[in-house]
Amino acid sequence: MKITAGRLERAIEKLLFSSRWILAPVYVGMSLALVALGVKFFQEVFHVLSHIWTMQESEMVLTILALIDMVLVASLVVMVMFSGYENFVSRIDIDDDAEKLGWLGKLDAGTLKLKVAASIVAISSIHLLRAFMNASEIPNDKLMWYVIIHLTFVVSAVMMGLLDKLSFAGHREREH
Repeated sequence: MKITAGRLERAIEKLLFSSRWILAPVYVGMSLALVALGVKFFQEVFHVLSHIWTMQESEMVLTILALIDMVLVASLVVMVMFSGYENFVSRIDIDDDAEKLGWLGKLDAGTLKLKVAASIVAISSIHLLRAFMNASEIPNDKLMWYVIIHLTFVVSAVMMGLLDKLSFAGHREREH
């Protein structure tokens, strides 16, 4: 049996296309990370509720900020898990009568990167706020680095947004 260049090319392309399924277990792993975040979230909620009468207000605010931080990270995991699976592995087939996420199927890889960058900025903002609430216990040079790192995230997210707008805005407008 003689292997022609066309048959070899098709076989390689089929193999490459099928290799996208290697990502599927990675997305399942992300769902396990989501479970871990959920467990940690409710552990913190239990801690707050069991100490509500003895906890200082500032300690409660810091704990609530930590809860918000976990929710943002969990939301980021869901967004990356679903849109990454849809963009790189396979469409998610959901029955018409089932619940459907409004953004599912609408996030391309570029938009996903922007949403991830915005989420990182939001998470960084919460960490920075927590640091400022404990400013008396944190050295000034460390606070300065927190601000510099946060501003780096902000500038990076803005630059990514500008580059995306310059590069792909016309393409997205034609799709809709």
